[in-house]
Amino acid sequence: MDDIVKAALKKWPQVPACYGWLALDARGDWYMRDDRTQAAGPFPQVKGSRILHDKLREFIHRNYECSDEGAWFFQNGPQRVYVELEAAPLVLGVQRVAERTWQVCPHTGSQPLDVLSAWLDEHGRLFLATPAGLGLVRSLDMDAAADAVNDGAWVPQDVAFVDLPRRFGYQLSPQAAQAR
Repeated sequence: MDDIVKAALKKWPQVPACYGWLALDARGDWYMRDDRTQAAGPFPQVKGSRILHDKLREFIHRNYECSDEGAWFFQNGPQRVYVELEAAPLVLGVQRVAERTWQVCPHTGSQPLDVLSAWLDEHGRLFLATPAGLGLVRSLDMDAAADAVNDGAWVPQDVAFVDLPRRFGYQLSPQAAQAR
């Protein structure tokens, strides 16, 4: 977390949390969802405005964390902005770096991650459990991921998509969970 964010939290500790205004899709793109967008429908059916500003995305990445309840959020100064997730809290890039060796990097640009287990849902999407959380392999990297599976580096287990949040302790929609 950025030092400026930590300082803001100390200065204004009681700022209410924000729900529904930020979302992460299955490609690792961030979306702003204003009142009109939220009223038009849930994420990802209605996505909102894609965040294209590089510095803003980098700021979000540096301050993207998970609550004890499994709700992922962006700490925007003193305000916690909970994130609507299309599939998983991380979106993973995969590339071969050597014979029978692959590198897995999260959409946040942080250090490469170890793969603890692999999971294949009913839609044919590959999810990887990592020490940082569960991630969906980007569609652009499925060729490299398929090579890792074919070479035996990862042995995916079948899982129903609906079971992933409970199994891996995250919330797809903190806004919906908060409304209950």
